[in-house]
Amino acid sequence: MNVAVLLAGGSGRRMGGPEPKQFIQIAGRSILEHSIRAFHEHEGIDEIVVVAHADYIDRIRGIAAPYEKVKHIVPGGKERYDSSLAAIACYKGQMSVNLLIHDAVRPLVSTRIISDCIEALKTYKAVDVAIPCTDTIVEVNAEGAICRITPRSMLRNVQTPQCFRLETIAKAYEIGLKDPTFVTSDDCGVVFRYLPDEPIYVVAGETTNIKVTYPEDLILAEKILKQ
Repeated sequence: MNVAVLLAGGSGRRMGGPEPKQFIQIAGRSILEHSIRAFHEHEGIDEIVVVAHADYIDRIRGIAAPYEKVKHIVPGGKERYDSSLAAIACYKGQMSVNLLIHDAVRPLVSTRIISDCIEALKTYKAVDVAIPCTDTIVEVNAEGAICRITPRSMLRNVQTPQCFRLETIAKAYEIGLKDPTFVTSDDCGVVFRYLPDEPIYVVAGETTNIKVTYPEDLILAEKILKQ
């Protein structure tokens, strides 16, 4: 079973609007609804879980009502990984479950990306989505001086979904949460750190698979959706 997990618990502070950015309307629908539709209309997706701030559960129920693949709408937590854990808990103990964990504010994820992720999970237990870096990335030391320049050909900008067999991501978090120094910014990072022998395959992303973060992103997203 392939389950899309939409992380919709963000506050959208960088957008600067009166409400979380997942509720902003573009091309006639909320950003969240566009993301739900992208996975709902994919024949390889069996179920959808939306993880949200507890204050918006009822509002999301209304948005999700027309989409029968949405089986769970659950509250997240203070940190991003709390939302991932909430989705993992929905399927605890079940066999043969794949989780495709996606930022709800990436409404332009394509059918091709979703298909490639599902296909990759037939071989790998952890899958990321990324695009090549177009800028040179430098690492600086505590004094602000460059200490390393990694060849750009080896670097990627990470997108979502990040995809896992359920038992793999659950095990990684089980180990990680016992670590008193545990900190993470994404789910693949948890697997990379706590299951170091588990390869993480990278599916090619797309430049249009943007994360709506700043006001100018709304203009670009609406233009792409209208096309």
